[in-house]
Order: sequence, then structure tokens, then C-alpha cells
Amino acid sequence: MPRLTPQSWKTLEAVFLRDGFVFARQASSHRVYEKPGVLQPVIIPRYEEIDVDIIRGLLQTAGMSRERYFEILKQI
Repeated sequence: MPRLTPQSWKTLEAVFLRDGFVFARQASSHRVYEKPGVLQPVIIPRYEEIDVDIIRGLLQTAGMSRERYFEILKQI
């Protein structure tokens, strides 16, 4: 399995949108995405490079497996 690497916020936005999340609102420099069936919203900071620890947390919040993440990332 490939390693997680830092990504831009735009790349992560594309991954979560493709997985069915919808942009809900923006609070300062953070964008909030929601998906039916997911209890907590995914909050993506608008950083040029988002660290691996934040990406891991986003995947956990979204209930997305690493396999699914890399599958979508290949399509982008």
C-alpha cells in the first residue's frame, strides 16, 4: 500500500467530493463538507500543504479506508 503524503487542500476537496461529500459552508480558512450517514462533518483547512496527520484524521472522521482514498486519488 502506498504511503500517505501531504496534499493540497484542493486535492483533498476533490477526493471527498468524489466520495459523495457536499460543501456545506466555510468558516474562515476552513471548509466544511457533509455527507448523509456520516455523523461529523469533514473540515478541510485551506493550507497549501496538509500534513499526513490531518489527512489521517479526515479519513477517520469520514469513515473512509486508505484503500478507498488511494483509489479516488488515482482518478484525480
